[in-house]
Amino acid sequence: MAQDEKKRKLKEIPPKENSLVLRTDFSDERAWKALCQAIVEPQTEDKFAARVEYISDRQYEGVTVEELLTLDHNAANRSFLFVVDEIALSNVEHPILVIDVNKEYGEFGRTFRVIPSEAWGVENNLSISNMDFCEFADNADPDGVFRGFK
Repeated sequence: MAQDEKKRKLKEIPPKENSLVLRTDFSDERAWKALCQAIVEPQTEDKFAARVEYISDRQYEGVTVEELLTLDHNAANRSFLFVVDEIALSNVEHPILVIDVNKEYGEFGRTFRVIPSEAWGVENNLSISNMDFCEFADNADPDGVFRGFK
């Protein structure tokens, strides 16, 4: 977006019962559906899985991290956000962007990516404040992708 263009005014994302997966890329419907399925696929013997809700609204197409940080996530009781962007849909590992949106306790605006098979651990632990955002972000590989604890 050119610097002289007006910044878009995004509508607030309503509170959801579960953690949120926000779609910002609409280039590949099949990849989006497959990624949604992969995120909630149980990954452990105990059938742990991510508990998420999806928002697929073209109003958020191409939205940036900076734009998402302007929304009021605290009012929605949300401390992090999963984002399915162009990288998540096109990269062979489908690394989902995770954004810290907690202005009070987190590292507001910090990001890392997570492969779908590890999204459950991020979601389960961050949603109940069992672990901090930095524990995942600090254990991401050098390319910024969290592939599990070593």
